[in-house]
Amino acid sequence: MFKSQAKYIRSLAQQKNRKEHNAYIAEGEKLAREWLESSAAVKMIAGLDSWINAHKSLTDRHPHAEIITVSASELEGISTLKTPNEVLLVVEMPEKNTPLPENEWCIALDTVQDPGNLGTIIRIADWFGIRHVICSPGCADAFSPKVIQSAMGGHLRVQVHITDLPDFVLSTDMPVIAATLSGENVYQMPPFDAGVLLIGNESKGLAPGLVELATHTVMIPRRGGAESLNAAVSAGILCALLMPGL
Repeated sequence: MFKSQAKYIRSLAQQKNRKEHNAYIAEGEKLAREWLESSAAVKMIAGLDSWINAHKSLTDRHPHAEIITVSASELEGISTLKTPNEVLLVVEMPEKNTPLPENEWCIALDTVQDPGNLGTIIRIADWFGIRHVICSPGCADAFSPKVIQSAMGGHLRVQVHITDLPDFVLSTDMPVIAATLSGENVYQMPPFDAGVLLIGNESKGLAPGLVELATHTVMIPRRGGAESLNAAVSAGILCALLMPGL
């Protein structure tokens, strides 16, 4: 029986299968605990016997989840990690078509293709209490294993939307702040109570059409010789400086 379950779990490493089955993988001790402590729809728990027995109070919170006890070698065979941990979860995708944000901060990403960057930006949003990350269709898949790992539980608190960014920017009444290399010095800008922070592709930046639609452009002044900043690093700096202080 485990052979068919293993095939199903391994298939979720690919985006097309995640879409088909409406499910994704969250694995490792820390992530598993966070997901099991939440109200996420956990479909399957595959773990070492020692882990399953030690965390019965957590697994009992998800009575509809299928619990599979696996050996270390079996876990290695289904894991997407280089060094498999003790447990892997299969989780149902969150509800789609949730309302886009209004009158609150959000981060909008234009073709951010590196899964590590996307996951880190979701984690940054979670840190600053930003509840929405909006991705253009050209972004990395927000539910790929690497994005899930990089976000460190952010998916439980941050809604990820996939939509046409020009349409969204045109439809919102919030300030739209485009991160560029030639905008207004961020240290000279006042904080915004709400807004859309636009972050562009790792190598090409924001599409020119998006920059033209923005109400503000902002840049982080450079003192050294680096050509550019990492997309996630830029997002973190700009959130810290543009959002009102806590």
